[in-house]
Amino acid sequence: MYSATRALIERYTLPEMGELWTEAYKLKTWLQVEIAVCEAQAELGYIPAEAVEEIKAKANFDPKRVLEIEAEVRHDVIAFLTNVNEYVGDAGRYIHLGLTSSDVLDTALALQLVASLDVLLGQLEALIQAIRYQAQQHRDTVMIGRSHGIHAEPITFGFKLAGWLAEVLRNRDRLVRLRDDIAVGKISGAVGTYANIDPQVEALACQKLGLKPDTASTQVVSRDLHADFMQTLALLTASIERFSVEIRNLQRTDVLEVEEFFAKGQKGSSAMPHKRNPIRSERLTGIARIIRGYAVAAIENVALWHERDISHSSVERVVFPDGCTLTHFMLVEITELVKNLQVYPENMKRNMNLYGGVVFSQRVLLTLVEKGMSREEAYATVQSCAHTAWNKADGSFHDLIAQDPRVTQHLSPEEIEECFNPQHHLRHLDHVYQRLGI
Repeated sequence: MYSATRALIERYTLPEMGELWTEAYKLKTWLQVEIAVCEAQAELGYIPAEAVEEIKAKANFDPKRVLEIEAEVRHDVIAFLTNVNEYVGDAGRYIHLGLTSSDVLDTALALQLVASLDVLLGQLEALIQAIRYQAQQHRDTVMIGRSHGIHAEPITFGFKLAGWLAEVLRNRDRLVRLRDDIAVGKISGAVGTYANIDPQVEALACQKLGLKPDTASTQVVSRDLHADFMQTLALLTASIERFSVEIRNLQRTDVLEVEEFFAKGQKGSSAMPHKRNPIRSERLTGIARIIRGYAVAAIENVALWHERDISHSSVERVVFPDGCTLTHFMLVEITELVKNLQVYPENMKRNMNLYGGVVFSQRVLLTLVEKGMSREEAYATVQSCAHTAWNKADGSFHDLIAQDPRVTQHLSPEEIEECFNPQHHLRHLDHVYQRLGI
């Protein structure tokens, strides 16, 4: 049965992108291609100009009727052309002249993909602004940096967000490049040899549609371009997943340095009233896995038989509409999540100072070396104090260092205190902020 919306999962379909992948919009792009070719044919003198005017005035389609015809003829493009000719009449004989179905399908698909990228790029700008704003707000919000999931050395939350911003800016560059690369049409006939169509028709039609002709098509545009499209979406959504996983980790009860906004009336668990779960971040993590799977499917589409087969067609009916729709949903979700992220500086400070500031161990080590102690002895001394303080409720690395005679014979109390000043670790961060305009 015909449906105006084609989204497989309406839950994750937002109108701005969803409308680009409806059956009606797809058929609209098919008609755009057919009319552009007719106009080019007329400009080159192959068909009467008055026939093109009549086609443009009368051409239309009914998605329900197209499906009715397709049920009989078992060919979607033939069904579409039959329905268009029901509106146009005699002048319809000039529609699709010298073309093969893939001329229409691939060129129209390029129009949908370009339109989808325009939507994605617009939303990506909103994400860039959201991350930039939060990074500016938290330039000096000190927290602990972690490696292997273990406390490492002090950073700021703004610095963490600066890394996100740099990554999103790279993704924007990829989408801009992709928009140019994917804007490719082909009006070259059954096996791409222009046997029944003038290459100038292709050039003119593509120009009218804002596309460039494929350099050397077969019956289809080579699918490496389309694999590139899906891989680029997979990279973008992998970045979103990285941000989401970070939020999930920082929201853990025993960490709680940031938290997803919890709306009034929202409930986290049917059983446990206290729960405030990072459901949006988890949702984004899951959807990113789907996009990566779609990228694999798109790569499989590259190897078609000879000048073409249609093994790619069934895949693309799923991966492009749903890939674009899900990526758009993810961008909107992560933008809202970043905008409304709850940040808890006091918890960041508490976590950084666990066990009496063991995270300042390298600073103590290097200061001892600067004062004349061998690196081996300094490392052993500092490690001994750190491990003694580690994972004990009353453990204090600071106090052990301040009381250790191996340390105090080299460092004054003031020099020891300076080792525990987090500002030492942050003094060069402005270089990063300046690169990103934060």
